[in-house]
Amino acid sequence: MIKIVDLHKSFGTKHVLRGISMDIYDGETFVVLGRSGCGKSVMLKHIVGLLTPDRGAVYVDGEEIAKMTKKRLYEVRIRFGFLFQSGALFDSLTVAENVGLPLREHTNMTPQEIQKKVSHCLDLVGLHNIEHLNPSELSGGMRKRVGLARAIIMDPDYVLYDEPTTGLDPIMSDVINELIIRLRENLSITSIVITHDMKSAFKVADRMVMFHEGKIAYRGTPEDARTTDNRLLQQFVEGRADSHDLEPTEEEITQILEAVRRDDPPTQFD
Repeated sequence: MIKIVDLHKSFGTKHVLRGISMDIYDGETFVVLGRSGCGKSVMLKHIVGLLTPDRGAVYVDGEEIAKMTKKRLYEVRIRFGFLFQSGALFDSLTVAENVGLPLREHTNMTPQEIQKKVSHCLDLVGLHNIEHLNPSELSGGMRKRVGLARAIIMDPDYVLYDEPTTGLDPIMSDVINELIIRLRENLSITSIVITHDMKSAFKVADRMVMFHEGKIAYRGTPEDARTTDNRLLQQFVEGRADSHDLEPTEEEITQILEAVRRDDPPTQFD
């Protein structure tokens, strides 16, 4: 289980996370919703130890990430797969070389064993006989699926998905959704999915939360989310802006004034 307790994180004067707490259970697909800049990706980076909390803690199976030695953190990170928003494939490597890269870096498997595992993982995501192709020869949906094959090549306990359907047409988006569901069912993978795609969220989620201004504004099941009277979630689901969204926040006003004071003479504020 992944447990996040009162997580706070700031970058300079920008307070991104303001006390996030949640549990993610083994074998479930946990969806995180929220507008751009609300701290979703920052939260993911804390889970794998790329960032250290200002306050609070992240635990993976009872161990606090921030207190691990480098050696132990390395061991824990191997248990995670990560599907990046763009696929993040290396253009200089073939599909087979991209997918097999973690095995070459972290195991003593022979080239023949790696080739067999690569083919198996590509089969799991519905891709066959493309090992020799370069990323530039693939469609956007194929690149995402190759990225997913690489994410599961180390048989991870957890897979983190950062906007898995962004930039895809509705049919290919549903293919990715089906793959997320299939991996959970067949491999018992625990998934954390960051998405703006509500159709995807409702299809794959066992539970979901919504971030708003660094806090959790909603948590519940997809069924609850369809009938909730939570204004923020309703607005997000409907893709609807209100007059408040057109106004700068206090934090944005402060940043603007600080920038003006640095560049312009003080007399302008007299």
